[in-house]
Amino acid sequence: MSDSHVISGVDALLAGHGPNLKGERLGLILHPASVTSDLTLSADALVQGGLSLESLFGPQHGARGEKQDNMIESDHYTDRALGVRVHSLYSDVRKPTADMLDGLDAVLFDLQDVGVRVYTFVWTMALAMEACAEAGVRFIVLDRPNPLGGVVREGPVLRRGYESFVGLHPIPLRHGLTSGELARWLVRVRGIDVDLTVVPCIGWRRWMHWDDTGLPWVMPSPNLPTLSSCEAYPGMVLFEGTLISEGRGTTRPFELVGAPWLDPQALCQTVPSSLGEGVMLRPCYFEPTFQKHMNEVCGGVQLHVTDRDSFRPVRAAVALFSACRSVEGELFPWRQPPYEYEKTLMPIDMLWGHDGLRAGIDAGAMPDEILEGVELELTEFGVEIEPDLLYE
Repeated sequence: MSDSHVISGVDALLAGHGPNLKGERLGLILHPASVTSDLTLSADALVQGGLSLESLFGPQHGARGEKQDNMIESDHYTDRALGVRVHSLYSDVRKPTADMLDGLDAVLFDLQDVGVRVYTFVWTMALAMEACAEAGVRFIVLDRPNPLGGVVREGPVLRRGYESFVGLHPIPLRHGLTSGELARWLVRVRGIDVDLTVVPCIGWRRWMHWDDTGLPWVMPSPNLPTLSSCEAYPGMVLFEGTLISEGRGTTRPFELVGAPWLDPQALCQTVPSSLGEGVMLRPCYFEPTFQKHMNEVCGGVQLHVTDRDSFRPVRAAVALFSACRSVEGELFPWRQPPYEYEKTLMPIDMLWGHDGLRAGIDAGAMPDEILEGVELELTEFGVEIEPDLLYE
């Protein structure tokens, strides 16, 4: 291990801080950010540590992170390096089948999450927990820090009737939890009756941002290449539910938003009063190389975070939605279904957690009106989650 301040769950397990898994037949859910502090892929490190990996499982973007765009399914295949079967959990199935789990004693979960409800890795975890419960297989979370810290929560709690693969259980948009804490809540509150073990990080504190941990940053998915993209993501990901580009196909995804019909100067002049603290906007143009408006020049803005402790990306996104609506003076360009395996619900409603953002923007509501009641939801969720927290 390196001299990092924080020891992740996989490093803690390898150092003896966790269950003894020698002789156990193990499956591992992983992706390219599943690394030790010296950047060894966790699958390799576990095998080198004398553990027996019988199979691997890959989430969205694939076990090796090979799928650049979102909503592109991965194949099942045999890993050439380890010689074991890799089961895709973003394909014809998102929940491990009984055949995939046959013969396993335990499944290890080692995905780097980013602390946002719509990031699908925690729902891969939830479905795998359900499958393990049904198959009588133990489930072990090798916990990792939340890159956004564990202090701030933002955005609405998902409401019943809006469940999807970008939100299967009622948590806030920016939830402030680690995967291990969320797994504990899923067992205690949501009734997933699995034999769960969480191997916590050692040394992580809720106030820490990623660069406080001393751990190396490996992008957890292709369109979150940097910490600054992660900081913007909790709010800017909402633009996936629109026909406005969220910057996919550029080198600054989720920091750039725009469309061919938007006027950057007008947008910047309209939004600042409601944007919130800790962020500035720069009018700009960009041309995506894939996804929305590919090879078209888009007018828009780039977010520049000046104080990440005071920056509230969800509020900033709602302010930008309102500004886009005001500048255009017509109905907002919402994306239509299908989206993330859902053929009926509006994508923006799936992302927000209910239809309140869409209804508010279409009615010309201001950000404060749209966000009314959210703080109470967050307070109530904070009380509910308290028993499941692992870190100070």
